Amino acid sequence: MTAPDATAPAPAQAAEPAAAPLPGTVASVNRDSAHNFSKPPVDSVVLLEGLGIEGDVHAGVTVTHRYLVKKDPTRRNLTQVHLIPEELFADLAEKGFTVGAGELGENVTTRGMELLSLPLGTRLHLGETAIVEVTGLRSPCSLINGFQKGLMKTMVSKADDGTVVLTAGIMGVVAAGGVVAPGDAIRVELPAGEPIPLGIV
Repeated sequence: MTAPDATAPAPAQAAEPAAAPLPGTVASVNRDSAHNFSKPPVDSVVLLEGLGIEGDVHAGVTVTHRYLVKKDPTRRNLTQVHLIPEELFADLAEKGFTVGAGELGENVTTRGMELLSLPLGTRLHLGETAIVEVTGLRSPCSLINGFQKGLMKTMVSKADDGTVVLTAGIMGVVAAGGVVAPGDAIRVELPAGEPIPLGIV
């Protein structure tokens, strides 16, 4: 489900990094132990430092996405946690698509946050103790069209300057573990220094 090279950021970018991002809320948490496209919502998830979400197929120190495993099974897993803003579903509904929490394969569905404009290295504090460090943008693949025909091209567009804009959410790694559930607060901690826009991982 991701683009091939996480070590060298791809040219695709999200919007310019946010200067003062507002806090948000966890709308849903989603997990699946098998390689299915969608992940069913659950009451809560346990984030494990350096691994990902307990019981989720994409948890691991090294890559677990099937495409990336074929390329290099020893590569560091930068896609342990996938986050999507709930607001995306309303945008898709206006285009004729019906999408709910977890159906695009995300682990955490957020509410009230501009995820795509966050800079590289942003730390998202979820609930009491869990922290997810943002590593990049999710690159949508053709499996999205298998879920709903035509959905893929609504999530890949071009800005006025020709830059590819992706709206399929962001990826991160677990920097600190903890339990996360719907209704938990999300606090944004921006990295020090000049903000770096997200590339594809």
